[in-house]
Amino acid sequence: MKIKNALIIVLGMLCLNAVVVLGNDPSSPKKLAATGKPNILFIAIDDMNDWTGFLGGHPQAKTPNLDRLARAGVNFTNAHCPSPGCSPSRNALLYGVEPFHSGLYPFYDHENIPTEVLDRYISLPRFFKERGYRTYGAGKIHHGSKDAPEEWNDYLEMIWNNLTYKPEAGYQAKKSKKMAFCPTANPLEEHHDYKVASYGIEVLSQQHDQPFFLAVGIVRPHLPFVCPEQFFDALPKNISSPSIKADDHDDIPWPGRAMSKIGDDFQFSKDKAWERVRRAYLACISWADYNVGRVLDSLEKSPYADNTIVVVWSDHGYHLGEKRSFKKFTLWEEATRVPFIIHDRREENAAEGRTCTQPVSLINIYRTLAELSGLEAPDYVDGSSLVPQLKAPSTPTKRPAITTWGRGNYALRSEHWRYIRYFDGSEEFYWHQKDPDEWKNLANDPKYKKQKADMISFLPKKEIPLVQEGVNLWSLVGADKPDMDKTKKHWDSMRKKMKPPLAE
Repeated sequence: MKIKNALIIVLGMLCLNAVVVLGNDPSSPKKLAATGKPNILFIAIDDMNDWTGFLGGHPQAKTPNLDRLARAGVNFTNAHCPSPGCSPSRNALLYGVEPFHSGLYPFYDHENIPTEVLDRYISLPRFFKERGYRTYGAGKIHHGSKDAPEEWNDYLEMIWNNLTYKPEAGYQAKKSKKMAFCPTANPLEEHHDYKVASYGIEVLSQQHDQPFFLAVGIVRPHLPFVCPEQFFDALPKNISSPSIKADDHDDIPWPGRAMSKIGDDFQFSKDKAWERVRRAYLACISWADYNVGRVLDSLEKSPYADNTIVVVWSDHGYHLGEKRSFKKFTLWEEATRVPFIIHDRREENAAEGRTCTQPVSLINIYRTLAELSGLEAPDYVDGSSLVPQLKAPSTPTKRPAITTWGRGNYALRSEHWRYIRYFDGSEEFYWHQKDPDEWKNLANDPKYKKQKADMISFLPKKEIPLVQEGVNLWSLVGADKPDMDKTKKHWDSMRKKMKPPLAE
């Protein structure tokens, strides 16, 4: 009996020692939290504009998970992309360099950008990897490339399933697989974004002995606008149209007209399909929100919940008929304004509902994450840290947000104004307090000469030439001077077809 009791005591002591050892394990999540190096959950969403609950861009948007994150963190309601296209925007954000400083104005598949160009810079995931972080990625982060050993410790090799569309429940333009706006018939698990979110959940469930940088790239609502049917069914029967002015182009200069996609407006209007297109876009936004929510819920339940910085951003906005245009590729509000939220979960007793209305650019993400992590960004990195705005959201930013679309074409957005300068010197100027839809171009109104001059002072002082090697030729409108004669002929041809007619 004494021997039995002695064994019980010894076993109990061993268990106690095991608990003590585990509690002091330097690789335990609680111990890692004490080191001060936060984890980064970096969530990229493709082509999402302000049609969300937390930005109020559309009254029927359903984004409960992103809304919850916006309430918990800082919601930057006046955030803008470096460029209104996937590739140039992501290159600028991930390398911390404005297009007019890198020469990467248009689209490139990331792996085709000349090595001598990229060797000048350090990408954000590589920056963290070289400073002791484990880096994980899935989905669309860069435009085009996937696994790169200098950037990622692990990157999900995606197997794409062929999705079955249900065009009878939506719309498909000319039977195009890309121009599809309808539900899918596949189980949720077969969709790309579901797999990407599941990868993020798997990484968060693992034991980590180093801080991590986890990048989750959600593709929808990028074209085609297809997703599981339940997200279509959750929307109201009738979808509201955004505010549209038939003669909106009357006071817009030719380069601005050249950027608008009037052909898509003509096609959707002719097919009476705009409402179905917008329904599909809203459904895909809800689908993106669902998958982001899965990752956020997993973080909440993980040991890393109190030592992780969550960043959510979209690479650019999107037109759904405003200014009679579709997609991105313009310098107007619809194409440049983006969802952008930062939630530093290390904060204690932070007030909910913090909103920053100051103009900010996604170019600021690099320096912000570096400072929050106690690291120093490379000297060449553009932008400035948003830590002051995270601490006090009303803190003024030092300059307007700038968006570049092709060499010589810039939009500057302050708290109340938008100024656009095109390569030929033509201009647009809008007062957002009175004209949130940007319907009245004040560029030639002498009453606003001072306000316009203030904005002009922030234009780039110099711009480097276009990097021509590796460029996707279809995207040259966003690269250099477009052919205005060709634009005018196309415009005149479309003007005779479209109802209501376009401006002459």
